Parts: sequence; C-alpha cells; structure tokens
Amino acid sequence: MPRDNINDILVFLAVARERSFTRAAAKLGMSQSALSHIVRDLEARLGVRLLSRTTRSVSPTEAGERLIETVAPRLEEIDAEIAAVSELGDKASGTIRITAIDHVIDTVLWPRLAKILPQYPDLRIEISSDYRMVDIAAERFDIGVRYGDQVEKDMIAVRLTPDIPMMIVGSPGYFDRRPIPTSTRDLLKHNCITLRLSGNGGIYAWELRDGDRDLEARVSGQVTCNSAYQMLNAALSGCGLAFIPEDMAGPHVRDGRLLSVMENWCPAFPGLHAYYPSRRQSSRALKLVIDAIRYHS
Repeated sequence: MPRDNINDILVFLAVARERSFTRAAAKLGMSQSALSHIVRDLEARLGVRLLSRTTRSVSPTEAGERLIETVAPRLEEIDAEIAAVSELGDKASGTIRITAIDHVIDTVLWPRLAKILPQYPDLRIEISSDYRMVDIAAERFDIGVRYGDQVEKDMIAVRLTPDIPMMIVGSPGYFDRRPIPTSTRDLLKHNCITLRLSGNGGIYAWELRDGDRDLEARVSGQVTCNSAYQMLNAALSGCGLAFIPEDMAGPHVRDGRLLSVMENWCPAFPGLHAYYPSRRQSSRALKLVIDAIRYHS
C-alpha cells in the first residue's frame, strides 16, 4: 500500500472516532479543511464513500466501518511493535495517554506522576478528563482509570486505591430549611445535586445499599452537573445534597462546612484501577507509569 494511503487512513480513523472533523483537526493539530480534503482524496482513490456527512454529524458508512474493524487493529499492532523496538534502548520515552475523571487526576494520578517526570525527560504524559466509559483501544489511550467494577474482564487491571467510601452531604444552611433524610423515600423530597453522564446523557442514579441489598435512588433537584467538583461546590453553597466520594467531602465534613447523612446507606465503591488491553505489548514507558501510580498498601 502506498505510504500516502496509510497516512490518509490514519486521518480518516481520527475523524471517524471523533465523529467530527473539528475535533479530529484539534487532536491532530491540522486544519479542518485539510482533513476534509485528505478524506475526500482517499474516498476518490478507493472509489467508495467512507463517511456520511450532515450539517450536524459525521459517521462511518458501511465501507468506513469495515476499514475501522479490519485496518485499525493492524495499524495499532504496528504502532505497538514500533514502540516495543524503541524500548530496547536505555531510555523510557514516548507518550502515554491516560483517561480518568477530573477528581482522580488531581488527587491520585498527578501527585504520583509528578514525582517521576523530572527523572525521565523523554517521557510525555497526556491526560484527558472524561466521565464517560471510554473505549481506550478505539480512542488510542494507553491507560484508563475507573472503579474496579467498571473494568472489562479482558483488561489487565492494577489497583490504585483502597475501596472508596461514598457520602451524602449537605451544608448546615441547607439543613436549616430541610429535615435530615433517613431513607431513600426521604431523598426524593430533597433538592439533590445530580450528575449528567457524558456517555449517554442520562442522569446518574445514586448507588446506595439497604443492608445487604443494593438499590438505585433516582433523585432530582435544581442543579445538574457533569463534574464531581461542581457537585461539591454546589453542596458547599447550600444548593442541595450531593453524593460524592469521602476523600472529597470528608475534609469539609470535619471542618463543619458539610454534614454527612444516611451513612449506613452509603457503600464503599471498589477501589480505582488503572487498566489497559491484555493484548498490548507493554512498553518501558507504560510499565514505568503503571508502577508509579499503582497502590502500595
């Protein structure tokens, strides 16, 4: 295959994964018009349309899906082998791309990564904050970070934290106007701060526990956020009740800015885990990063 075809297919794959010429252009550091021209030329050479374009969206055609399913994995294997060869040298180098939520990036990943970066000047870290369940293979991330029960079985998972207790919290000022809830039925009468999931756009149902029984509380309220930090700030401002990790809420509970309620209903979520595909050839840079962020009891 001519080299131009390979480069152009990489561009097509970026547009197809992002479902947007604009986002793909930003990720690749190219202009939107250049990407559009490359994809049109590729389609002309192949004699088939690869992307279906409307004014609002871009999606792969049947031919485009076939390229994604058959060619993309082979290109990833080539990238992995090239990375493996480069790791035969003495230096840990290259870029490691990580996806996690903002709170985890700030409190778990960054403090640990910051310690190793000065020692390895050829190592680059790219971190993306995202609340949706990212397909790390399809979106070319090296590492994903999520709670243990969210990691697919075919992934290699490395624990980063102990199990994480959750808390339902509100400000003293909020409880000056409202009774303290003691059951999920009470929660439905409260102004709860909700989280909108970026993957499907739905509202997260609070995952609580009544004795040995797991249940979901589909709460509602005036404020909906897409970040745990926003939820914490809304609770501190007296806007309602928030369901957030103890490591975020705990310091504010201890200094009296928040009150914790329904403690017996709040489970501990499985600890955070870093995960990556089991078929991936582990590079020296990947091993270095995993070792830096793993949990040491």
